[in-house]
Amino acid sequence: MTCPHCGKAFEVDAVAAVNTERNPELKERLLGGELFIHECPHCGSRVLAKFPLLYHDPSEKLMIWLSDGSADTEARMQAAVAGEDFDGYTGRIVDTPGALIEKVKIFDSGLDDIAMEMAKFVTRQELGKDADLLFFGLDGADNEITLTYPEAGQMQMVRIGFNVYEDCAGILLRNPAIKKAASGLARVGRSFVESFLR
Repeated sequence: MTCPHCGKAFEVDAVAAVNTERNPELKERLLGGELFIHECPHCGSRVLAKFPLLYHDPSEKLMIWLSDGSADTEARMQAAVAGEDFDGYTGRIVDTPGALIEKVKIFDSGLDDIAMEMAKFVTRQELGKDADLLFFGLDGADNEITLTYPEAGQMQMVRIGFNVYEDCAGILLRNPAIKKAASGLARVGRSFVESFLR
């Protein structure tokens, strides 16, 4: 990769796959962002490197593909998860390391990412802001959901009641076509949910 600070090229050890059963330590590095941060040997700057990566949690039947944006690669991934071995799996495609980390956090919290995207939609409406909300975590006995978003160069936090998520999960249950549209290997994010809610 090329360092955006000094302009010199250097090699990085890119991880192609994280299997949570075989390499649990890689999951921790992924969640901490360490898999994507590399130090330039020329100037010492810490640089974010994006590379294709498959996150696979066999026990949860979950696969998340960090895409490189190549249509050919995505077609091969779609074909790979279409087989019988992946019946019952949830498959997702994301475009950034941050989106991958967020998806893992959502699923690790036992939440449905479609319902969470719906809860973000509702929260944006209530805030009256076109904010890029990200799931941060569940807190407290009432499972309050914390979302973050950038504003004026700083990260802001907003807490929503778990009932918002539960209401969205109920909408999802009453509208199975939404869940069906996310079968296979799907991009489930803001635009996916807004296509059903607007």
